[in-house]
Amino acid sequence: MEKLYGQLDLETIEKLADIINRKELSELTISSGDNTITLKGKKCVPPMPMPVVAAAPAQAQLPAESALSESEASMAEEVSGKIVKSPIVGTFYSAPSPDKPPFVKTGDEVKKGDVIMIIESMKLMNEIQSEFDGTVEQILVSDGQAVEYDQPIMVIK
Repeated sequence: MEKLYGQLDLETIEKLADIINRKELSELTISSGDNTITLKGKKCVPPMPMPVVAAAPAQAQLPAESALSESEASMAEEVSGKIVKSPIVGTFYSAPSPDKPPFVKTGDEVKKGDVIMIIESMKLMNEIQSEFDGTVEQILVSDGQAVEYDQPIMVIK
């Protein structure tokens, strides 16, 4: 069999492609000397739910900027605890993928540095870590919801 890409033959490349599909990998890159081959799988990131694509949620939040500050003030009075805010604009995901359990649920203990959510922004999945130790008292947004910069996401007591 003819050698392709330095040391890799077609049969080896096909086996690697099968592994990518079975393990649901997004990409595999192999380098040998000056030769590099990248195999890409079908599944890169979880698909975004359709309501997230709709412009209505973003428009509903844009004019409410001053109301958001008022609601934050009333929330701080009602809830004793530390408010975790979104560090970026994006889409909130409570779990690493749709078939996995959420990072945290109400009542869970968290430590500073624990991953507590993902915010997808510009097709990048950003793991957000807790800035506080404590217990998750409330999760203020739903999975797949668009979030704004500095928007309250959860309360840790």
